[in-house]
Formats: sequence, C-alpha cells, structure tokens
Amino acid sequence: MEAQSQPGFWQKNKLVFKSFFVAFLVLALLIPTFFIMYLANERKERKQEVTKEISNKWSSAQTVTGPFLSIPYTEMGTNNSTEKKYIYLLPEQLDINGIIEPEIRYRSIYKVPVFTARPLILKGKFINNSIASLGVDPASVKWNEAKLCIGISDLKGIKQQTIKWNDQVLNMQSGITDNSIVQQGISVPLLLDSSFAEKESSFYIEMVLQGSEQLYCVPTGSSTNVHFSSTWTSPAFDGKYLPDTEKISKKGFEANWVISQFNRDFPKTFTGNNNTTMAVRESGFGVILLSPFDAYAQTMRSLKYAILVIALTFFAYFFTEIFQKKAVHPFQYILIGMALVVFYTLLLSISEYILFPLAYLTAAAATTILLSWYTHSIFKKAKTTVIFALLLSVLYVFIYVLIQMQDKALLFGSIGLFAMLALAMYLSRSIDWYNLDKKTV
Repeated sequence: MEAQSQPGFWQKNKLVFKSFFVAFLVLALLIPTFFIMYLANERKERKQEVTKEISNKWSSAQTVTGPFLSIPYTEMGTNNSTEKKYIYLLPEQLDINGIIEPEIRYRSIYKVPVFTARPLILKGKFINNSIASLGVDPASVKWNEAKLCIGISDLKGIKQQTIKWNDQVLNMQSGITDNSIVQQGISVPLLLDSSFAEKESSFYIEMVLQGSEQLYCVPTGSSTNVHFSSTWTSPAFDGKYLPDTEKISKKGFEANWVISQFNRDFPKTFTGNNNTTMAVRESGFGVILLSPFDAYAQTMRSLKYAILVIALTFFAYFFTEIFQKKAVHPFQYILIGMALVVFYTLLLSISEYILFPLAYLTAAAATTILLSWYTHSIFKKAKTTVIFALLLSVLYVFIYVLIQMQDKALLFGSIGLFAMLALAMYLSRSIDWYNLDKKTV
C-alpha cells in the first residue's frame, strides 16, 4: 500500500498564518482611515473659512456690554502733568430681552446660521450713583462730559437703535471715549452734574442687532435679568453663567438668567483698573446657535471606531470560514476591508448635503447590502448571508449610538466589547483548535 503524503508545514498552519494576515490587514487598513480623517478635518477647516467669510459680511458673533456710564476726571501725574482718566458707573437694575430670529446663509455646499435680534431691548436704572468710595477728588470730575456707553463687539450688526434717557430721546454716536472695558461700541453724551449722585435715572434702549452663531451679554447691572427666545431648536448655553431656567422644544427655546452683584467679580463703581476691567470682559454669557449641519465632528468620532468595525467584521468572516468549512481568500479579505473603509468616505461626502443621521443610514445601508451580496457569493448560503447582514447592521447601530454619546461612550463601548468577546468565546467553545486544519479546506 502506497503511503499517504504528509501535509507540509504551510498546510498544517495555514489558519495560523491567515489569522496573522487578517490581524496585519486590520492594522494596514487604518492607514486609509487616517487619510480620510485628514480629509474630514480639511473639509471642516474649509467650512470654518466660509463661516468666517459670511460672518465678516453679515456680522460676527456678538457680545453686548452695558450700558454703563463713562465719566472723565483729571489726576495729577508725574512731573506735575495732568492725566485724564475715567470713572465707570454701572446700573443698579438691568433687564435684557432679546427675540432671536435665525436665518441660514448659503455658500456653495455650506450652510451657516446667522441671526437678527429683533428687537433687543435693554432697560433699567441708575440709583445710588455715589463715587465717594473711589477716593477721587469731586472737583476733578467732569460730569458734563459723561457718556452712556454700550459695547457692541461688531458694529456692522447694528441696523436700528433707539435710546431714551429719563424718557428723553437721544441720538447715539458710533464709538466710545475709552476702550478699557470694551473695544468698540456706541455712546451718547449726557449733560450731568454733581447732583446726579443723588438721583435716580432710567434708560430704555431698543435696537435691531445682527450676528452670527453667538449672542452674549455682560451682567453690568447690580441686578441683571436676561431673557432670550428663538425658533432655533439646537441652542447651547455657554459663558460664565448658565440659565436659571431653560426650555428647548421642537418650536425653539427660551432661557432666563438672573444674576446679582454678588455673583460677579467686579463692583458697581470703579476706575480703569486692569484687573477689574478684565473681570468685566470675561463675565459674558449667552447662547450659541449650534449648527445641525456640521457633521464633521461626528464623522471624526465615527472614524475613531474604524478599527473596531474592521476587526469585528473580519472576526465574523474568520469564524464563518471555520464553521462553514469554506476558505476565504486573502484577496477577498482585502476587498471586504476596502468596502469598510469606503463607508467613511460615503459618510463624509453624503453628510455635506443631508443631515448626519440620514447620511449615516444611507452609507451603512449601502455598505451592508454590498458586503451581504459579497458574502452570499462566497459562502453560497442564504442563512449565512442573513446572519452576516444582521451582525453588520447591529454593529453599525452600535457605533452610531456610541458616537452620539459623550460622557457615557466609554462605558457602553466597554460593555458592548465585553458582550462581543463573550459571544466569541461561546461560539468557539467546542472548536478543536489543534485539529482545525483537518476539518477545513
């Protein structure tokens, strides 16, 4: 009887070598994902450039500071020279009410949210206007040169404005006398005298203010109440103070802030001290109109899970190869991996035209259908194809849930990986790994 030929070293260990090849291929496929990540970042930077371009023409993010009184006084400096300085007097009560009308501006394929605060109302009063605590010589104070100032971060956004001082209509002027607190704004001269310290004076300011994405204000009042409302459905409340109450619905949002003088880092009356003026500048708060069209951040998050998607898909093919006793050629693994990578280019490109959830659904469905068809062409079994399609669908749903999470992504991701590892251990529990090659093609 003729002796049977013994299998060679390569034949005996072909699955071991294939497993190493698959592991290497998983790592190799991360290279194109890095290029896609670079592409996504480049597209994001392009959108930022477009946003900046539109903002420069429309009006940029707005911060409203004030109103406040700027009162000049003189002080003897070095060499017996006279220096002109300023006293800043903040209101006792400040109420701000803004109705924010959002609008979408288009440039090529990019969409940029802008707004018009129509109207933006600032009203309140000045009470207890004593400056005695500052140690300034009362005779050096030039009350007749006092100005009521309002800081506006981008003057292009002012379309209409009306101001009343003690029910007297005044004409605002562009520019401010001193930029210690704000860099730019509008002001109106007030003919005051020293008796102002004992008086109560009211103000009413109404304006139409345009801006892009962000509207902040500064709590200059000893008691500041702010109310913003809009039809925009995806706001973010940011800055030094969060709203006391907020309501977000499909119809828009409303937010209210109540801030007292005890909540801020600057007094009611002060001179041009750098620490104090910096505290005023850094106390802004308000709302950001988040863009629902910005899918680049979510695409970048999905790319971080690319190694998980590729590895688990190859894992499923490898186990299917063992159970079905049907060898999958290395070139077929390469094609499968390329299809998984192309998913991210589809996601990136489609999300620039439609909302991210729909773009993700489209790209995931296309990839699942393609790989399911390819799986059927390899294994020739409908049951195997259906099972693989279900596994791939669950995987894409799992990844989508993860990228929608922020704080809990690590927790749920770890639980999901543990469950998948447990499933793998359960499915492989009865495999005789030492005699595996005898049962495979």
